[in-house]
Amino acid sequence: MWEPQQPSVRMVTRLLLLTSVLFSTCQVAESQALFTGVTLTLEPSNAVSQGTNVTVRCQASVSRAGFLNSKYTIYKDNTEVHTESIANAGDLIYSLRMARVANTGKYKCKANINDKELSSNSEKLTVTGLQTPVLSVNKHVFSEGEEVTVWCKAPEESGTIVFYFYKDSKELYEERVNANHVETRLRLNAGDHRLHCDYRVILLPDSVPSNASNNVVVTVKGLFITPVISVRPHGSMIIEGDNLDISCSVSGNLQNSSGLKVYLSKGSNLLSTGQSKANHSTRALAEHSGVFQCALEMGNVIKRATENVTITELFSLPVLTMYPTEVFEREKITLTCKSTNYSSDRISASDVKYSIYKDNYTLTPGSFNGIYVVPEAVRNSSGIYSCKADARMISKYSAELPVQAKVPVSKPEITAISRVIVGKPFQVSCHSDRGSLPIEYTLRKKYSKVNSTTVQQPHHQAIFPITIQHYSDTQDYKCEARNNPKIDVVVSNKLNTTVTVPLSNPGLSVVPDLLEVTEGNEMYLICAVEGSPPVTFKWYRRGNVQPLFTTTSTQSSASHQIKRVGNEHSGTYYCEAINYANTVQSQPVTVDVKMAMWKKGLIVACCLLVVAVLVLACVLRYNSKRGKRENAAELSVKPSSPKSDDSLTVSLTHSTMEVYNPPEDAAPPFDGMEGRATNGTRDSVASLPAGISNRSSYSLPATV
Repeated sequence: MWEPQQPSVRMVTRLLLLTSVLFSTCQVAESQALFTGVTLTLEPSNAVSQGTNVTVRCQASVSRAGFLNSKYTIYKDNTEVHTESIANAGDLIYSLRMARVANTGKYKCKANINDKELSSNSEKLTVTGLQTPVLSVNKHVFSEGEEVTVWCKAPEESGTIVFYFYKDSKELYEERVNANHVETRLRLNAGDHRLHCDYRVILLPDSVPSNASNNVVVTVKGLFITPVISVRPHGSMIIEGDNLDISCSVSGNLQNSSGLKVYLSKGSNLLSTGQSKANHSTRALAEHSGVFQCALEMGNVIKRATENVTITELFSLPVLTMYPTEVFEREKITLTCKSTNYSSDRISASDVKYSIYKDNYTLTPGSFNGIYVVPEAVRNSSGIYSCKADARMISKYSAELPVQAKVPVSKPEITAISRVIVGKPFQVSCHSDRGSLPIEYTLRKKYSKVNSTTVQQPHHQAIFPITIQHYSDTQDYKCEARNNPKIDVVVSNKLNTTVTVPLSNPGLSVVPDLLEVTEGNEMYLICAVEGSPPVTFKWYRRGNVQPLFTTTSTQSSASHQIKRVGNEHSGTYYCEAINYANTVQSQPVTVDVKMAMWKKGLIVACCLLVVAVLVLACVLRYNSKRGKRENAAELSVKPSSPKSDDSLTVSLTHSTMEVYNPPEDAAPPFDGMEGRATNGTRDSVASLPAGISNRSSYSLPATV
């Protein structure tokens, strides 16, 4: 028995090596491919009739030297319809077998080769012709009230389709489906009817219609019963107040009338119901005029009969009027209530009686002839008025008449609504707290009319611009208000408001006088202006941006105090004044601070002292030069007792220093320019008398 040989290790190694070489070769070839474009074609043409086999061909333009990975995608109207991978960038064939109208659209191809993606141009495919639909029914003869099932089919079509059903060439029903057929149920009236259908294939934004289907005739057997409506009294001369009787019944074969029911109605009001008859009786009124309906219902069958009933008015609706049409509080009002038409065959004008109401309360107890006067004494005549007319137990009400008595205008108030500054325009308002609109306001200056305006809307005010040249000019303005031409105008008080006078004539003064400002004293910088307070004063020193001092005053002047004036306070000063109208600045003032008197005296004393010192120095220098020409004297001081502990001998020679302790009651030591002794110590050569040589020695008693 032959057994297959197992592959040796050498053979496996050779196969792996060969595979690796082939794979590397393919990759080299793949990397050398040149992909330049994609072309889409429709075969046999871009326009075909229904049932034609259409080929959508997608072809890539590639220069290659080996194996290629390629993927194609077909789009119809930007919607993907087919995707396929093709070896070595071959052509993609997408077939549309038995093309239908639903295949109409724009086709495009996209190719991806070696991770490079290109798209073709769009090509539009147009498929013409639709299949004629077929209509069928489940039965051709049926009774009134039954339903018939109807089908409309176009089995070869596809896409989104809207089917339409027609009865005797009139559209009866439509339905949109994503299928090529539809089924529905119809209910038809008695008689013979011709049915057919058609459809439309939706191709957004348009649709393509089909031909009409075959006609199918169906017969609906009617029920031999009909509704009957009758009205009494007969004819058109039904007048208000007559008894009105209306009945609804059934005429015909009632043997198989199980489930039969009749309805009598007028508009949406159901008046009566019954098994085979319904009645309605009422006293006729004009508003009962209209169409009455008698409806018969049995199973799914509904039959109707109607009757138009006209009822003549016995008298017309009363109309309430007012004179005058506009009234003010406490003015007389005349109200008139009248019915203009009445049936002369039944009543006369005097048979109609009237009543007048205000806010649903009767103003006229008992009936009267229709004219009522509201007296002037009635404080509040505003309200909702109405009237009623009565004749032969029939009452009719007029429409409501709202009356709003106007309120006379109250005394107006004139106020300034912006800051009043002399010489600048500002606004004043005229307003009355009470008064019905419209109100005419007039601004007057003394006896002359300045301007006028009419306020039409609530919460509005009459605004007038004015300008005054003097602070007292505001007293010349008044405001007038009027809303009733029958009465005089109402005049306001004079305009009373705060007037701001612009600042002027600013000045800066110094206390004390400029020639008397000396060091160590106080100095006051006083800024004064003319104008309306409050005034904000600011003091500046030239060279400084920030003010030295700021204050607000209700006076026309203010001061800034500088305590202990020094030379550093010398300079140029000015002030600035501000109020609501303007800002003014004074002329600058230069302050030169004089030296204090005590300093002047001190300087004189110092000068005299310096002179004295210089003179003394010269004298001492002269004596010193004279003493050098003599021999040095030795001064010995010996004690009166030989005991060494009772006395101290001091030798004073030139350029020597000894210690001397004076007694407690001795005079203070001398402190001079050339010799000083402090607490008994001398640190320089003492001045000696002129007749004694420096080299002489003296013995002086000393107590230690």
